Amino acid sequence: MAASECWNPKAETASRDELAALQLVKLRRLCEWAAARSPWYRESFRQAGFEPEQLKTLDDLRRIPMLTRDQWMASQAEAPPFGRLPVAGPEAAIRYHTTSGTTGREPLRALDSAKDWAWQAEMWCYGLWGFGVRPADVAYVAFGYGSFIGFWGLHYGLEKIGTLNIPGGAQTTESRVKQIVNFGATVVASTPTYALRLAQEAERLGIDLADSPVERLILSGEPAGSIPQTKGLIERLWGAKAGDTAGMTEIGTIMIFECSHQPGGTHIIEDHFIEEVVDPASGEPVGYGEQGERVVTSFGRGIMPLLRYRTADLVCKVPASRCTCGRSFDLYEGGILGRVDDMKLVRGTNVYPRAVEGVVREFPMVEEFQLLLTRDAAMLDRIALRVELPPDAGDDTWPEIRDALAKALAEAHEGLRFEVERAAPGELPRFELKARRTVDQRDQPIGA
Repeated sequence: MAASECWNPKAETASRDELAALQLVKLRRLCEWAAARSPWYRESFRQAGFEPEQLKTLDDLRRIPMLTRDQWMASQAEAPPFGRLPVAGPEAAIRYHTTSGTTGREPLRALDSAKDWAWQAEMWCYGLWGFGVRPADVAYVAFGYGSFIGFWGLHYGLEKIGTLNIPGGAQTTESRVKQIVNFGATVVASTPTYALRLAQEAERLGIDLADSPVERLILSGEPAGSIPQTKGLIERLWGAKAGDTAGMTEIGTIMIFECSHQPGGTHIIEDHFIEEVVDPASGEPVGYGEQGERVVTSFGRGIMPLLRYRTADLVCKVPASRCTCGRSFDLYEGGILGRVDDMKLVRGTNVYPRAVEGVVREFPMVEEFQLLLTRDAAMLDRIALRVELPPDAGDDTWPEIRDALAKALAEAHEGLRFEVERAAPGELPRFELKARRTVDQRDQPIGA
């Protein structure tokens, strides 16, 4: 294994036909399992007139009814605390995790058996090994280790690889920066936002991270990990390579990862997942190179089967040949592009948080930012970008930065006028987990 760039070379370099055959076998088995043991799927299949025996080819996947988050949440409410999806109760589980709760909604609750947990660590091994993490590394996990599933699977994936693992929970940012340097970490795992926050704190402490042993950053939790401007800024500040990954509490682990070739996208772990891309409105599949909503079927988490789950993630699938690494796994170009419900309509113009961040990260003087949408007395939409500069930034530099930001944002948004405002140092919120920089205060938000 040590000689290969792949954690599982046989699966990762299998032909597309071999992958399809494997997926079909696993899909039949999963549907039989769910139909026999999950109250939710038993009823869902009955209502849709679906039976596992109907799965003759992968095209028959579309016979299976989709599952939405709202349905899952309703099931939790009707049969608390875990709903009717699980095939067994807490007595069969060893872990209980939730979503991050950053959306303000009730979190989803998930159970894992010992077998599920081992599988989740294995999925992280695909991504960690694929980006070049090896047993000789020293890894620092800048994560709070709470009930949010976050980097828990990464932690155990690192242990499975044999990497020396430093859990950086329940500490200040300053303490984490000092530990990263003092322990000689070569790998750091965090959200993209927190990687920037760590770099800002290091600068305040007079520590040059580019001179530290850190060689790789494993990013997850936000689409920013694949925004070229954000990733480029992180790599410059750390003097290290940054690799994007993405997972979901609903899955329990990652389903995509960026390999060491950094192809501008993330490979789908296709021997363990079927990832469809559909039109968000019609639910019909879209082709390579077309943007749509990802719908996931996961083969690994046995206690909570997941079949055709609508994620609300925006993606664009491209063929495996886009990457030179030799894997046969298809990619999502640019990783997770955003959320179906992220788009904001402002005076007739579509505004995506990812596009705004792409512009802002071209301005290294900006330490933090927030997008604020309001509506004035005349019921006209107003969009403001609030930015923080370093505490020692002089007032004489502000007008130039403000005007340049406003011009760049307008050019990227069909001439839409953004009001650019300066926030006081430390005024804007900081994020360790998923950043929520868009605040929509309109009475009736459009596109929310």
